[in-house]
Amino acid sequence: MPFLPLNQNEMKAAGITQPDIVLVTGDAYVDHPSFGTAIISRVLERAGYSVCILSQPQRDADYQQFGKPRLAFFVNAGNIDSMVAHYTAAKKKRSDDAYTAGGKSGARPDRAVIVYSQKIRALYGDIPIAIGGLEASLRRFAHYDYWDDKVRPSVLIDSDADLLMFGMGEKHAVEIADRLNNGESVSTMTDIRGTCYKVEAKDYEWRPAAECPSYDIVKEPTESGKKQYAIATKIQQQEQDAVRGKTVIQKHGKYIVVQNPPMPPLTTEELDDLYTLPFMRNYHPSYEPLGGVPGIEEVKFSLTHNRGCFGACNFCSIAYHQGRQIAVRSHESVIREAKLLTEMPDFKGYIHDVGGPTANFRFPSCKKQTTSGLCPNRKCLAPKPCPQLEVDHTDYLTLLRALRQIPKIKKVFIRSGIRFDYLIADPNEAFFKELVRHHVSGQLKVAPEHCSATVLAAMGKPEIETYLKFKKRFYELTKSEGKEQFLVPYLMSSHPGSTMKDAIELSVFLKREGMRPEQVQDFYPTPGTVSTCMYYTGLDPISMNPIYVARTPAEKAEQRALLQYFKPENREIVLRALKKYGRHDLIGTGKDCLIQESRSPSTIHKKMIIKKKTIRNTRQKKKK
Repeated sequence: MPFLPLNQNEMKAAGITQPDIVLVTGDAYVDHPSFGTAIISRVLERAGYSVCILSQPQRDADYQQFGKPRLAFFVNAGNIDSMVAHYTAAKKKRSDDAYTAGGKSGARPDRAVIVYSQKIRALYGDIPIAIGGLEASLRRFAHYDYWDDKVRPSVLIDSDADLLMFGMGEKHAVEIADRLNNGESVSTMTDIRGTCYKVEAKDYEWRPAAECPSYDIVKEPTESGKKQYAIATKIQQQEQDAVRGKTVIQKHGKYIVVQNPPMPPLTTEELDDLYTLPFMRNYHPSYEPLGGVPGIEEVKFSLTHNRGCFGACNFCSIAYHQGRQIAVRSHESVIREAKLLTEMPDFKGYIHDVGGPTANFRFPSCKKQTTSGLCPNRKCLAPKPCPQLEVDHTDYLTLLRALRQIPKIKKVFIRSGIRFDYLIADPNEAFFKELVRHHVSGQLKVAPEHCSATVLAAMGKPEIETYLKFKKRFYELTKSEGKEQFLVPYLMSSHPGSTMKDAIELSVFLKREGMRPEQVQDFYPTPGTVSTCMYYTGLDPISMNPIYVARTPAEKAEQRALLQYFKPENREIVLRALKKYGRHDLIGTGKDCLIQESRSPSTIHKKMIIKKKTIRNTRQKKKK
């Protein structure tokens, strides 16, 4: 099966005179199931629709190359939010883009969904436009925008699109296409689960719904406005459940944005079927002269076996996008895909990952959630595992064992995504032992994130004692296997709740534990997360209690540097921070000290002169 048409010549070669749907994306075209554009386009193709891919358009001529589609334009910004793709947490412009040919930035605009949709509207008038993907999904309501440092309206308003698909969009996309194909107006599609639409307030037919404070209220940067923003966030998070979620509405001036309840996650049979679609499993060949698309490298020989995450960390968007319910593929489906990988010409015998949002989730957290939904305002794992939590790695282990037996596969690795608190809660160590024995490629990435109880609670993460218990057992098992393997901990600075006292506590913890993280992440307030609400409002939206937020660039830099106190380039900023916050006990040569006292340039110069004189005198004595 060839790639779908990427330009007018390919459209003609495919025998298409007018495409049913033009799918616009901010990414280069990669036909692989780890890319949303690939999944949606292939699902629509299987449903009988002709689809052309409009990748990273910039000029009017780009938008016009396929002509007006018969049914609609579907628009996404790519695999990640365009602003995150373009800017670091310090708001500095990135020079690279893994989802663009050649890995260079600049091929997509800021706020790509808005730019693409507005251009389509200007060129094609009232053609139906449905937006989706991560950027649209997380910006479906009024949201704090870190880059503008203000609350922006729903992207549905700014883009002038007709429908917004949130979450994983396979069912939504086909239903929209089918109804358009049957002659229905997009304006009447107000009942599709997993979608948002806008309607003038005067025309809205009121029905039972959870109403958020309006955009006009939550956009105000006042104490009252921020409190109402936190209330809106709580409502939106509570209703993000396919079983018990209600319709959610939010007024935007003369419009009301309406979110229908989430689309139920795919069943195992539906997810299996998705992975039988004829993906080319590579980037479009036109990108080869440009160096290919770097984003394929991490996933080309990896296997995704699940979706959703009941871990639901507050800083992570997965639960708000994919949902907290777990959807899994069957063993047969995953094994079939693994065998397919072994037949690819560049396969070297290694499966790089067998995971998903959380690698070791194969079942719902408890039986209740399948009929009653997940508990609102409660975590399944943090700060301690819920008494109702069912922990079982047997099915995942059985899958991994089967993959290891496939001819041509030398190793099956799990590189990241292990939820260590779920793992350590399992009294059966069979999976833990085989993880260490077979599935670690020298390093295993895990995410303790911090050590402060206050900060971890704000993150929705388990207490640090859980990580220490996991770490101890990991190295015991590693030693018993005669292996040299290491944990690579993900750590985050400046998350809401983290004071300088907490940051210093973390650096002391790192030294005591012998941890020297090479990479750390400064908290990045991305749309749609509980933590971003905390950052903007200074309130925990679940409890409505005040929470400390590090806001100044200076304090953020200090917190970040403390996590890597051992790096020479961080020396002066760490020294200043320790003095500023009265931690002189951590300055010096003692075993618990983080850093030595600075020496002035003049002192260093004098010592160098003395050292040179000593060397010269020694040489003269030897000559005599």
